Amino acid sequence: MTSLFDGFDLRGLCLPNRVVMAPMTRARALTGVPDDMTTRYYAQRADAGLIVSEGSPVSKEGTGYAFTPGLYTDEQVAGWRSVTDAVRAQKGRMFAQLWHVGWASHVSLQENGKVPVSSTANAVGTVAFAYRPDGSTGMLPATPPRALGADEVARVVADFAAAAANADAAGFHGIELQAANGYLFEQFLNSRVNDRMDRYGATTVADRIRFTLEVVDAVADRIGAHRVGIRLSPYSTINFMPADDKTDETYRALGDELASRGIAYIHVSDNSDHRSEIGRAAGEELSAFLREWRPVLGDTALVLAGRQSLEKATRLIGEGTIDLAAFGRPFISNPDLVERLREGIPLAKPDRATYYTGGVRGYVDYPAAGRPASPGEGRERRAVRVVPARDQQGRPERGLV
Repeated sequence: MTSLFDGFDLRGLCLPNRVVMAPMTRARALTGVPDDMTTRYYAQRADAGLIVSEGSPVSKEGTGYAFTPGLYTDEQVAGWRSVTDAVRAQKGRMFAQLWHVGWASHVSLQENGKVPVSSTANAVGTVAFAYRPDGSTGMLPATPPRALGADEVARVVADFAAAAANADAAGFHGIELQAANGYLFEQFLNSRVNDRMDRYGATTVADRIRFTLEVVDAVADRIGAHRVGIRLSPYSTINFMPADDKTDETYRALGDELASRGIAYIHVSDNSDHRSEIGRAAGEELSAFLREWRPVLGDTALVLAGRQSLEKATRLIGEGTIDLAAFGRPFISNPDLVERLREGIPLAKPDRATYYTGGVRGYVDYPAAGRPASPGEGRERRAVRVVPARDQQGRPERGLV
């Protein structure tokens, strides 16, 4: 039976195991550029079969969280090049996640105080990690957006294509589009959010998926479809997205189109534990959908993230439901996660209070099993205190992860 620790051929990229490090925002890039600490963080985790970077905004307009390293300036490309060089030196493989948050932004993060953009001007009450009037940062109500004009969509598509080219120049093995968790792509895909009446509107499934496919085609044209992945979250209501009764038809059509393009993988984010009142039903729907989707995708790999464990990943890979298993928070506190899983070594628990605090602590100071923290790893740089938003059950929102 296929194991989590068997190799995998990802469209010609040989992965030594089937463990994926999921994208996780850590709010450590104080200037918006990856630095030496970013380099150390990813190099420590290079034993993953594949690392997917934290979300990297494709433009200033696409930014919804302070201190996130983008891929739209020469300085950012150079910073990421240091990261990928270090990962490659450890024989690791890394994709860049390209991100546009859409309405989940704030005027303090936008160029010249412009309002954010979305598929619609009728936004729900999401949040952004932004600047207060006194210059401090924290979770603030997102600024109501304006709807992109039909003639502006091509500009956003071009921003993604340019960011993919920048990722290539920065030494990434490929890119992943962040089309999950309520961000810009989902604001087009969700028929209860998308109220447009043009060719990108919600009237037909072809129109709902048009923006997503235009971006996929544009980035594939720049770097090759075999180096493109996409993250999706069917049935998710994270970041205040409403449940959509057209989910099945939308994602079945999207899956067919993506498979026909020969992309590297589809990375499904299972957010079914996000809100208890709908989580169980959403989880059951997603499980059934994955079983139906897998044979349709053909050679396009299927990755699953969300509440992963060794037992769950082993079962799903063994039965052929998924090809790769993505782990998020376990990688925060276990830089040697693959070895720990393989050898049955207990996992260290992450310190939630340091997920987004902006310093060394809780970022690069978690030791590998049997090794103490290196001298100086516990010293802080300037820290930035972040208080996560809370969901309806009083738990921290997971939009940053």
